[in-house]
Amino acid sequence: MTEYRRAHVPGATWFFTVNLAERKGNRLLVEKIDVLRMAFETVRARHPFRMDAVAILPEHLHCILTLPPSDMDFSTRWGLIKGHFSRAIEKGERISSSREKRGERGIWQRRFWEHLIRDQDDFNLHVDYIHWNPVKHGWARRVADWPHSSFHEYVRQGVYPVDWGGEGLSDVVGGE
Repeated sequence: MTEYRRAHVPGATWFFTVNLAERKGNRLLVEKIDVLRMAFETVRARHPFRMDAVAILPEHLHCILTLPPSDMDFSTRWGLIKGHFSRAIEKGERISSSREKRGERGIWQRRFWEHLIRDQDDFNLHVDYIHWNPVKHGWARRVADWPHSSFHEYVRQGVYPVDWGGEGLSDVVGGE
């Protein structure tokens, strides 16, 4: 088995990108948004974390999670979240032969991408990136138009104005 080099820092804050296995034309995450929310809540009840920001797109998601002070096990959380979601939806996805041999579903990419948040500036940049992502991918014309995002909570808290994300922001936020 491949050994991935991952930082393990107790109580850290992390940015994650998690993708469906089949991204093209797939809308599963927003079609089953309630199932995904339940998966997050079920896992959070047994393996606490704080969700600092999130954007759920049809075929991938971005979020920032903070773990408890003595905990550094984000991999278990993602495995459980993916597993809860997968078991709660009907079968029917295409499954590769390698996944079939292992008895796996074909919903999620096996891996995820993580980034350790270094400081407040890094946190702010990643929160902006998360909230801009639906516009970047063409799912919404304005950030406020996308319903599956923590942007709306940030507006309620006064962090962003409701019209945040005007022209030229993509140059600041950067690519995926």
